[in-house]
Amino acid sequence: MTTKGPLCKQVIVSMSINNAKNFAKNSSIHVININRSLKNIKSDIMANFIHIDNKDIIISTSKVTSPLDLQSIKKYVKNTHYIEAEHTKSLRLSCYDSKILGLVKE
Repeated sequence: MTTKGPLCKQVIVSMSINNAKNFAKNSSIHVININRSLKNIKSDIMANFIHIDNKDIIISTSKVTSPLDLQSIKKYVKNTHYIEAEHTKSLRLSCYDSKILGLVKE
């Protein structure tokens, strides 16, 4: 099977397994709220669904996200009351180096 277009349509948030489980319990609500936050910054992407892969939350999006979109998603995830923000490690695109985007501090 082949695909057309960019494959970078996932935002990966690394966090503790307990945070990941708590966040995923209400994933449909989080998708709605992330889409609302993206709409507020006049973004043309939308979150489609959220799933857990090991200790990561993976947010699948309709298009490739920009750094502004990532910051909006990061702000939402860090401010949700379902997780402990100090246990959230990083936020990155699945195929871009997060150091280039300035999302991970060394």
